[in-house]
Amino acid sequence: MTHHKNLVRLIGLCDEGPDKLLVYELMCNGTLASFLFGSSMPDWKMRTQMAFGIARGLMYLHEECSTQIIHCDIKPQNVLLDDSFTARISDFGLAKLLMSDQTRTLTAIRGTKGYVAPEWFRNKPITAKVDVYSYGVMLLEIISCRKCIDFQTENEEETILIDWAYDCYRGHRLDKLVENDDDARSDMRRLEKLVMVAIWCIQEDPSLRPSMRNVTQMLEGVVEVPMPPCPFPSKSIC
Repeated sequence: MTHHKNLVRLIGLCDEGPDKLLVYELMCNGTLASFLFGSSMPDWKMRTQMAFGIARGLMYLHEECSTQIIHCDIKPQNVLLDDSFTARISDFGLAKLLMSDQTRTLTAIRGTKGYVAPEWFRNKPITAKVDVYSYGVMLLEIISCRKCIDFQTENEEETILIDWAYDCYRGHRLDKLVENDDDARSDMRRLEKLVMVAIWCIQEDPSLRPSMRNVTQMLEGVVEVPMPPCPFPSKSIC
């Protein structure tokens, strides 16, 4: 019953005894992860259009379905690309369905390291804002073509993308995020807006995060993007 151009379409299913199968349409260009983290630098304009499309798809799941769907595992591996490289969210049919008056899930932590919102670890209510957090992390990956958690080959130190990206923003060095991308470096106004939106999304306090509708409006220029506060006030980085 969910239909949106930024969602992978479910074609059929089987649920007969031990046989359980979901059949989705073919996404011939693979995952967003393979597109972002391959050997060559992907096109800046294509990346920004993918970011917009994913935001629209999440807004649909959160606000326009008859029953709200919280994905709980937004990451580049769960975004697939069709034959025209349109970004389409997958695995949302496997996410937990929450009624409008349900404020807390009863399941254990869901999601993938690096994309999981802080409230999962703090026994706080789980809302659609967990997807907003994951989207913010993924938006920084789309911007920089770097994984949210990466290891430097020389000393095996763990690099956390959200920390580094906020350092670049605070230090007015956004060019470092896209140092090998001439198209992005020549589009600094859009780059700054995207980074600011991402910082709003990754706020530790879920009440400070925008809804996906607000995110979409900021990305599309319908509303201004205000200056974001430090996203992790509990860390010394702020």
